Amino acid sequence: MIRAVVFDVGECLVDETREYSTWADWLGVPRHTFSAVFGAVIARGQDYRETFQVFQPGFDLTQEREKRAAAGRPEWFGEDDLYPDVRPSLTALREAGLWVGIAGNQTVRAGGILRALGLPADLIATSDDWGVAKPDPGFFAALAQEAPFAPHEIVYVGDRLDNDIRPAVTAGFLTALILRGPWATIQRDDPEVDRLATLRIASLAQLPDEVAAFNLRCAEGRAAGPA
Repeated sequence: MIRAVVFDVGECLVDETREYSTWADWLGVPRHTFSAVFGAVIARGQDYRETFQVFQPGFDLTQEREKRAAAGRPEWFGEDDLYPDVRPSLTALREAGLWVGIAGNQTVRAGGILRALGLPADLIATSDDWGVAKPDPGFFAALAQEAPFAPHEIVYVGDRLDNDIRPAVTAGFLTALILRGPWATIQRDDPEVDRLATLRIASLAQLPDEVAAFNLRCAEGRAAGPA
């Protein structure tokens, strides 16, 4: 049965439109041009950071984040950048008795911003906190250590087949693919989605009912016993 739900951050909880728009501004390129190249990079199966190399060869994302902070233009997101289904869904899951976590590839600064938002979660952690980023198996090993349940009792919710669903399944977790954001839009018809994703949702608002239905099926299966 599902006893815990853990969420990725970007495009799962946070609409990253502001983030990537500010990077386009920082690079001095039109936002629609940046978005088009970003999509092309994802469609080719490349690391999204290759987008920056197109506009500025040798671009170092970590260094540029530091430059932005020094210039008074650090990475930032707020309540308005949360998708509207986030708070109600996390609240409903906790009220249903599930343990709720948030863990994604984020900086220490982003982790601080998330914690300051006061989201209804039992855990908020980032790849920088753990020193390992998805899709590295070490990320999910760290998550398994933090969570109070076994991986097969935890659903990891993400928007990416490559970074979220596939490595989570390999680590023994259940998974839910949320169909929003650039990655999910491009990857949603990949045959691996149907094979690997435990659940497939268009909105987090569906998740509490989907989890309840999954657990009911498990309970009924146990009650029926072997044929």
